[in-house]
Amino acid sequence: MLKRILLAIVGLVVIGGGGFLWYAWWPGIPKISPPAAGSFPAAKIERGRIVAAQGYCAECHTRTDLGGGPELAGDYRMVTPFGDIFSPNITPDPETGLGNWSEAALRRAMHYGVSRDGHHLLPAFVYDHFTKMSDADISDLYAWIMTRKPEKMTPRPNGFPLSITPRIVMAGWKMMFFTPGRYVNDPKHDAQWNRGAYLAEGASHCGSCHTPRNLAGAEKTGHAYNGSVVDGWIAPPLNATNPTPTVWTEEELFQYLRNGVAPLHGPAAGPMSPVPHSFLSKIPESDVRAIAHYFAWVDHAKEREAGDTKALATAMEASRKDLTGFQTDPDARLYQGACAACHYNAAPSPVLGRPELALNSALWLNEPTNLYLVMLRGISNEEGQSGVVMPSFYKALSDKDMARIAAWLRRTRTTLPPWTDLEHKAAEARKLVEQSPVNASH
Repeated sequence: MLKRILLAIVGLVVIGGGGFLWYAWWPGIPKISPPAAGSFPAAKIERGRIVAAQGYCAECHTRTDLGGGPELAGDYRMVTPFGDIFSPNITPDPETGLGNWSEAALRRAMHYGVSRDGHHLLPAFVYDHFTKMSDADISDLYAWIMTRKPEKMTPRPNGFPLSITPRIVMAGWKMMFFTPGRYVNDPKHDAQWNRGAYLAEGASHCGSCHTPRNLAGAEKTGHAYNGSVVDGWIAPPLNATNPTPTVWTEEELFQYLRNGVAPLHGPAAGPMSPVPHSFLSKIPESDVRAIAHYFAWVDHAKEREAGDTKALATAMEASRKDLTGFQTDPDARLYQGACAACHYNAAPSPVLGRPELALNSALWLNEPTNLYLVMLRGISNEEGQSGVVMPSFYKALSDKDMARIAAWLRRTRTTLPPWTDLEHKAAEARKLVEQSPVNASH
């Protein structure tokens, strides 16, 4: 009897293993000669440019350290809990890029996360979002890629320990966390909502930064848009759990995504800054409005914005009080000397270019990380609002100074409990800036 049970177990293992190998194996797609740039209609290339901007292709496929690199030639360093990953070259160079890839090969990579030669791609290439893209958009993207300048560059080897055998390992990951399939319009919503959902869930892959991940590196789909950590920064929640006292309305979202600054919530900084400035400002305005429309639905803006008038009045009153009491509060005097000249607001609403910190997510998050990083890095002319610069206080403020300002702002600008261990967290933020000199302003 025991022998039969053992044989049955072995049989099941063999069958299961065979089925997994069948699932994991993908054939290679034959190489092609690089297509002539003139073989693609101009209108198709332009549509592909828009798709590439919607998906921020150049952001993750252009090296930023080591003095930078040619656009789309890869070698962009992504720091992950599993080791550093370096993006591939996606220019039409036939030796080191995609020059010998057919359109079918690119479509398979986008929709199924499988390379031209049949190996499984690491999910740093967010095919869990790209799988939702239409064949037409990928076809246009292919035309745009194949008409870029070929660049001969090979990325550095990945530090990801499982990269040696990703075909089998990543097939297992996909079985647990990846469901391929194109976006399907939701008939309960209008065309603008569906367009915004298609872009946000697909090409623009917003959840890849704003949704927390599990220990395997997959998005926690049950906590979509609850916020996460990206390159050391906190990507705030995009749903109703966002803690700012004034709601991210559709218009606020549009201004932020299109222009890099929202009247009430302030400028984009850190990893988010290139999204409006380098990409979403270069696509049709209607697409940006569609994304804003979708996320205003996600965060229930219309149902929640009734309290904005009171929240705004409270914030403005707190800012006006900065003019009193500085003689008796040393932390307030420190804030006045370092920050108040640019952040003071006396009007009924904040002045654009003079962010009201009482409304900014940096003060309302569970940790002071973003506040510290902005203090240390500053915000350059290329980030945030065009023509408005915030200087770096990397040398001007010590960790203790930053901790005092953070504690004072949290106490006087929010209704939340105080942050803890502020000086240590300031030191950690400083280390993060020092380790990423390409992103630092000091």
